[in-house]
Amino acid sequence: MNDTIERSQTHATFVVERTYPVPVAEVWHALSDNDARDQWFGGGPAFEVGHKSHDFRVGGRAVEEGQWHGGPRSRFESTYTDIVDRCRIVFTYDMWIDDRHLSTSLTTIAVEPDGDATRLTYTEQGVHFDGLDSVEGREEGTRAILDGLASFLTRDR
Repeated sequence: MNDTIERSQTHATFVVERTYPVPVAEVWHALSDNDARDQWFGGGPAFEVGHKSHDFRVGGRAVEEGQWHGGPRSRFESTYTDIVDRCRIVFTYDMWIDDRHLSTSLTTIAVEPDGDATRLTYTEQGVHFDGLDSVEGREEGTRAILDGLASFLTRDR
């Protein structure tokens, strides 16, 4: 086998904070309930889902696999390692594009009351492989996902 990929790994941590104008219980529901999560998490209308599952419990897994319209195939696989009700979610996840392993990450989502609102702190510690992915791109994607959560939480307000 002729492996012409230059092997490398880049380690990075980023933190994204958001304040949502709803109580912790509503944010927690959006993070943990399958039907609610389906409405804001993922690639949106530009992503054709091939397989999706979500088992929200310690040891449970989430998988989302599909294809960007006219573009690459994507696979997200995560495992929940710690869940404290209405407080903290910790999971590991891996990303692939067209069967190329992009990254492995450890993520913590913390939620806490902020008056009548909820403060969410998303911390990701990742290793990005072989120059196939950038930390900046991952942080940008995460910000977009959390913006989608904001839209979901405030859609009827």
